Amino acid sequence: MASSSKAPSSRRSVFDAAHIRSEFSAAGISAHFIPLIWKYVLQNPRCSDLDGVPSLPAAAYALLRQKFRPTTSTLTAAADSKDRTTTKLLICLQNGESVEAVVMRYDTRLGKYDGKPRPGGVRSTLCVSSQVGCKMGCRFCATGTMGFKSNLSSGEIVEQLVHASRYSQIRNVVFMGMGEPMNNYNALVEAIGVFTGSPFQLSPKRITVSTVGIIHGINKFNGDLPKVNLAVSLHAPDQDIRCQIMPAARAFPLGKLMNALQSYQNESKQTIFIEYIMLDGVNDQEEHAHQLGKLLETFKAVVNLIPFNPIGSSSNFKTSSDQNVKNFQKVLKGIYRIRTTIRQQMGQDIAGACGQLVVSLPDERSAGGATLLSDIEDLRI
Repeated sequence: MASSSKAPSSRRSVFDAAHIRSEFSAAGISAHFIPLIWKYVLQNPRCSDLDGVPSLPAAAYALLRQKFRPTTSTLTAAADSKDRTTTKLLICLQNGESVEAVVMRYDTRLGKYDGKPRPGGVRSTLCVSSQVGCKMGCRFCATGTMGFKSNLSSGEIVEQLVHASRYSQIRNVVFMGMGEPMNNYNALVEAIGVFTGSPFQLSPKRITVSTVGIIHGINKFNGDLPKVNLAVSLHAPDQDIRCQIMPAARAFPLGKLMNALQSYQNESKQTIFIEYIMLDGVNDQEEHAHQLGKLLETFKAVVNLIPFNPIGSSSNFKTSSDQNVKNFQKVLKGIYRIRTTIRQQMGQDIAGACGQLVVSLPDERSAGGATLLSDIEDLRI
C-alpha cells in the first residue's frame, strides 16, 4: 500500500503550493511570481515546460526546469453523459494510479429562492477527488470497494481543476469525489488555499468539503477553512444503522459527532449540509425521518436526500421508492421545518453520480441534447 503519491526523485507539480514557496524562498525568489506561473499553466494546459512564463527572474526559470513540471497528472479520457450535463474525467497520476473528477453543468435560473426563480445562467461545479480509493469502506459506495491506495498531493488536487477548466468555467468545487478529504487534511487545506487565491479566485462560499464525520478534522475546520461549506455524510439517524452501512462510523460515535458539529456551528455560524443516502428498507422509513428531524432540531442545516445509485453486483442495497423519498422530505420540512432537497441525479450513465466513482470509463463518448439542471448550491444563500 502506498502512503504517498510521489517518488522522492520525481519533479513536483508546480501547483504543490508549500513546496514551490519553500523552493523559491530558499533560492531568494519572491513568492509573488508563483500566481503568474499558475496563470500561465491554466491558460496553456498542454504546455510541456515553463520556459514560456513571462517576466520571471532568470533563477526562477532554472529552478522550475530542475524541480517542477507544469502538471504531474495527465488527462487520460473524458466521457460525456447523454444529456451533456456531466463530463467524467479520468486522470492518471505520476505514480501510475488514476482518479476521477466530474464536471457538472447547471442552470442557476432553474433553482428557486423564496419561491422565486434565481437570476444567473449556466455555470459548472467540479467534483474533485482527494485520495486514490478510500479507507472508509461505506457499503453503498463504489470507491469504498477499491480500498485505500494513496493520498493525493495538494498539487494533484488542484490539477483536477486545471484539467476541468478545459471543458467548462468552474464556479463551485465540491470535495465529494474519491476519498475522505479529512483523511488528507493538510493537502485539502493547501489545495483550497490555492483555489481561493490568484489566478483561480474561487469564493470559499462556493467550496464544499464532504466528510463521513472525522471529528478531529471537524474540530479544526473553521479555524483553517473559514467560510468553506461543510457537508456531513450522515446517512442514518442512529449509531446502529450508521455502523451497519458505514463501518468507519464505529470510530466516530453519533453523539460525539453531533457535539462536534454543534461546536463547529456555534463558532462558524455556517449552515451545515447533511447528506443522506436513501436505501430501501434500511434508513428511508417515516420513523427514520422523525429520528433525523429530532437529531437536527438544534441545527441550522440543509438536508440533501440522495437517491441510491446501484453499483452492480457488489451492492446489496436497493433504491428507495420515489414515494418514500417524498414522504421523508415531507416529514423533515413539514414537521421539523428543516430545509430538505432531493438531489438531482447527474451522470449515472457514465457512473459519474454520487457513490459511483471507481476508476472506470465507458468505451465511447456519448452525445445528445443538453438538459440543464438546478444545483444544491443554488438552493442556499
